[in-house]
Amino acid sequence: MERVLGIGGFFVRAEDPDALTAWYRDVLGIDMAAYGVWTQESGPTVVAAFPADTDYFGARAQQVMLNFRVADLDAMLAQLAQNGSHRIGEIQEMDGVGRFAWINDPAGNRLELWQPA
Repeated sequence: MERVLGIGGFFVRAEDPDALTAWYRDVLGIDMAAYGVWTQESGPTVVAAFPADTDYFGARAQQVMLNFRVADLDAMLAQLAQNGSHRIGEIQEMDGVGRFAWINDPAGNRLELWQPA
C-alpha cells in the first residue's frame, strides 16, 4: 500500500493573502522561501477526526484547525501578545502529551499551539 509522506501544504483563504502570509512569517516565525515553501523541523504530526458538532475549532464554519508545534509555549504566547494576538481561553496540559494554547490568525482562523512533553 502506498502511504503519504507528510503534510505537503496548508492553504487558507484570505481577504488579503499578502498580509496574512506576512503575519505567519513575521509573527509566528514561519521562514518561507519562494511559493511559500517552509522546511519544518521533524517531529510528530497528529491527524485526528472530531465530531461534526465540535466547538474545539472555534466557529462551526471552520472545518479544519492547524496545530503548530512550538519549543516554548510561554515565549510564543508572549511574542504573539506583543504583535496583538491573544490566547483564547486557558492553557491546557495533558500528561505525557504536552501543553496547548489557541489563538486566531488575522483572518479569524483558530490555530492550536502545542509544546510537546
